[in-house]
Amino acid sequence: MSKNDLIIPMDFPKLKNDTFLRAARGEETEHVPVWCMRQAGRYLPEFREWREGKDFFETCRSPEVCCELTLQPLRRFPLDAAIIFSDILVVPQAMGMKVQMLTGKGPTFTEPLKEPEDLERLEAKVDVHKELGYVFKAITLTRHKLEGKVPLIGFTGAPWTLMSYMIEGGGSVTQSKAKRWLYRYPEASHMLLKMLADVIVEYLLGQVTAGAQALQVFESHAGILGPVEFKEFSLPYLRDIARRVKDRLKEAGQDVPMIVFAKDAHYGLEDLSQSNYEVVGLDWTIDPQSARERTGGKVSLQGNMDPCALYAPKERISDIVKKMVAGFGTRGYIANLGHGLYPDMEPENVGAFVEAVHQHSKLMIKQM
Repeated sequence: MSKNDLIIPMDFPKLKNDTFLRAARGEETEHVPVWCMRQAGRYLPEFREWREGKDFFETCRSPEVCCELTLQPLRRFPLDAAIIFSDILVVPQAMGMKVQMLTGKGPTFTEPLKEPEDLERLEAKVDVHKELGYVFKAITLTRHKLEGKVPLIGFTGAPWTLMSYMIEGGGSVTQSKAKRWLYRYPEASHMLLKMLADVIVEYLLGQVTAGAQALQVFESHAGILGPVEFKEFSLPYLRDIARRVKDRLKEAGQDVPMIVFAKDAHYGLEDLSQSNYEVVGLDWTIDPQSARERTGGKVSLQGNMDPCALYAPKERISDIVKKMVAGFGTRGYIANLGHGLYPDMEPENVGAFVEAVHQHSKLMIKQM
């Protein structure tokens, strides 16, 4: 992707609510912005209706359907950002791996990687526009359909998280097959991680060109690594991706905030806050005030209410939110959950969460 390829079309509708982008950059806001991971998801009856009887990855390959699913939560709730409906496993697919979404089992790779020689099966040089153009089309369409209501977030899985899926062949509690590679085949592991990072950089740049106004990198499986392994097999690639994306965007005169969400990587907070990302996402096991102290004001923070708190009555949700916002403070903060929404959650309670963030943060800012 050349410098000229990064010129973003200027015919998108003017952004009316930039609260999320300002908070990401640590600027003052009138209220704390809020969005939810998996806000386009199975907890919404209209989502289930649209997805019924359709193959998951076929859905991901339809720009029109992805656009509709992205917009659904915004019709219900006054969220401050949209995140494109897609999946992190489109990257391994683009590299030649076959993945199915099986009912009751989740993502399943038909031929997972078993030994280092299996890397020869992968496409190292991926033409992202050819293989992932459907994501870019979905982003462009959604940017127009949003009519400037809120910013649109693009995303990717991080190299270690994608590597673990590609070796495990699906979800795993221990990630022992993937971790076996780290200990037995460190060189091959780094080779795979670098291949993934190269594709991810081009994929994220393509998303910005298509209209993404912020980018989130999901290191969902960070917590299965210890501090030493995290510093060797995850952190360098997270930093490399952010640096390369930022450098390329800067050359083209573009600036897009980036978020890193390394779930359960408590030990890595200080390192993550010095990794070229404007925002560090937190899971619910981290104390807000402690996170502020440990990141030293270098980054904005995002998170981190326990998703299960949404099973509480609305009044209790409001109390939990008030305490959370007070813990983080209202500057350089984006409210979110510590993980994605679960399918059995009540939409009304999600609405109560969003409303409580706006209500309590407005009052706190007013009283400052």
